[in-house]
Amino acid sequence: MRVLIIEDDKILSKTIEQCICSKYDVDRAFDGEEGLIYAENSIYDVIILDLMIPIMDGYQVLENLRSRKIYTPVLILTAKDAINDKLKGFRLGADDYMTKPFNREELLARIDAIIRRTSGNYQENLLEFQELKLDLNNRTAHVGNTEILLQGKQFDVLEYLINSKNTIITKDQIFDKIWGFDSDTSTNVIEVYTSGLRKELKKVGYDKYLKTIRGVGYIWSE
Repeated sequence: MRVLIIEDDKILSKTIEQCICSKYDVDRAFDGEEGLIYAENSIYDVIILDLMIPIMDGYQVLENLRSRKIYTPVLILTAKDAINDKLKGFRLGADDYMTKPFNREELLARIDAIIRRTSGNYQENLLEFQELKLDLNNRTAHVGNTEILLQGKQFDVLEYLINSKNTIITKDQIFDKIWGFDSDTSTNVIEVYTSGLRKELKKVGYDKYLKTIRGVGYIWSE
């Protein structure tokens, strides 16, 4: 299961990640615009959203998400504790509201509760392209009854490309998204993973959708 943290304080963002990473895969964004892009291009079980973030504040992010029919559950985590702030958050579509400083156990409990409440209402853990289905909970991929055996981050690369279909994705974007800014490896690793991914997709006739844009990156396209 995946959680997106939208928090401009990088130390606090890392602290939140450390609190929940034993149970959830985590992506982090550091301003509202970046957070909205993440939320639009990937599938998350919960978004943890600060209100006082640059470029686009948390209220604007939440309003944009709901207006674009992105119903990923949102937990607001903020220092703003006035009742009017809470009411505004809920009116815009927040699922829960916590104030800072926060307790680690309570944060985990609230995330778990949100997922329990919403898991029956959303189908966000299944990603489909034609007959190809990615189960994001179990991290398995199938075409019909045939399983595609993906190793490690091959699954993450495929998920990212399908979510961004018909859009050219650079190697740097893939690297930052999946390996992270502070990874010790280099972007060369992407060629290794996409090569292995292409071989597995070829077995079910889906390698033709993974196209290399020489010198730039990749695109998933019909």
